[in-house]
Amino acid sequence: MTYSLTRSSRMRRTGAALAATALVATVGLAGCSSDDSASGDKSADKSTAAKSDKKDDAAGDRGPITFAMGKNDTDKIIPVIEKWNKAHPDEQVTLNELAGEADAQRETLVQSLQAGNDDYDVMALDVVWTADFAAHQWLAPLTDDLKVDTSGLLPATVESATYNGTLYALPQNTNGQLLFRNTELAPEAPGNWKELADSCASVKDAGKDCLTVQLKQYEGLTVNTAGFIEGWGGHVLDADGKPAVDSAEAKAGLQAMVDGYNDGVISKNSVSTTEEETNLAFVAGDTAYAINWPYMFTNAGEDTSAVKGKFEVQPLVGKDGVGVSTLGGYNNGINVNSKHKATARDFIEFIINEENQTWFADNSFPPVLASIYDDASLVEKYPYLPALKESLENAAPRPVSPFYQSISKAIQDNAYAALTSGKSVDDATADMKAAIENAS
Repeated sequence: MTYSLTRSSRMRRTGAALAATALVATVGLAGCSSDDSASGDKSADKSTAAKSDKKDDAAGDRGPITFAMGKNDTDKIIPVIEKWNKAHPDEQVTLNELAGEADAQRETLVQSLQAGNDDYDVMALDVVWTADFAAHQWLAPLTDDLKVDTSGLLPATVESATYNGTLYALPQNTNGQLLFRNTELAPEAPGNWKELADSCASVKDAGKDCLTVQLKQYEGLTVNTAGFIEGWGGHVLDADGKPAVDSAEAKAGLQAMVDGYNDGVISKNSVSTTEEETNLAFVAGDTAYAINWPYMFTNAGEDTSAVKGKFEVQPLVGKDGVGVSTLGGYNNGINVNSKHKATARDFIEFIINEENQTWFADNSFPPVLASIYDDASLVEKYPYLPALKESLENAAPRPVSPFYQSISKAIQDNAYAALTSGKSVDDATADMKAAIENAS
């Protein structure tokens, strides 16, 4: 697949396969378009008269709505829709399955929204699409009659759904990275990056890799580069949306990643590694540490796993302690053209109630409701939940920008050159900054 916009797509496919129950429903499959959907379009903040006319529609309108979501994860939302429909016979939700690939999903939605259509009332958006869709004025802001209480949600998830200080979508589910550790190869949990690096000497003596992480030139490299930058106190963009990758802290984070790779702390094969290759390496016992999504916890505990009963998880580590994961997941946005916005608003709020968020947790779909992570019965079944909660509490969204795609490419191109071609960190961050400025 093209990884392009969503670092959690591969996790979501695998997580769905691991879910305890496969659920089937009749759905309408939306077609895909080859229409240009580049998120770096500099006309992002422009609107058309047709769109602005529709934004003043009364939010009180109620009635049947449609919900669009990529087919890889619809098994999680089908039971939620069924419960809603049973309780709301006059406001039925119809699920429209989109393609499994992130790019194709986005193309379908963009084609409809550009035409000013109301085919989809609610859209499950990859977290990095939210700012882009908001900037194009395709989403109804969740203000006034559409306001939703987000006080119980993990703060980083709300931040990912916020653009220019306004909430434009409601987080549905999330995801954060974890540091997995083979306790035979690395008995002690590292408290920071230096402690992890120092533990690698004995791992190398055992003929194993120390840390495996996704540094192939795709979205995974953006995610992990941003993690190092944030974990050393830097940022990709500052609070005003300006590139900050050339700050001393950001440079220190990228330098730590490059030095880790050159020194052998990070495995040499990481520059050709995706999530699934990371999963295979850790489950086979070939690497002492691995950075990956929570789905790997289940795989590592299978009877066929070489590390069954011999691994632990914790949040990522950074310069001084707990590191910074970036977020995956979906945000639910309401189409600005929807004729039934009030129903749409109530439905997206329904998705984040305790019962439905518990269902998500039970089905490898990390919830956004913070209290779920403290449920003792769930923690007993899924011991990684406390570590995941800590990871999410320290997480940062990927850059919230309508030009995210171009930002990601700038990070990938220059970080990869620093890792594999000897490009200095100073040059890499300078070129990264210039490319981001040109994109916006």
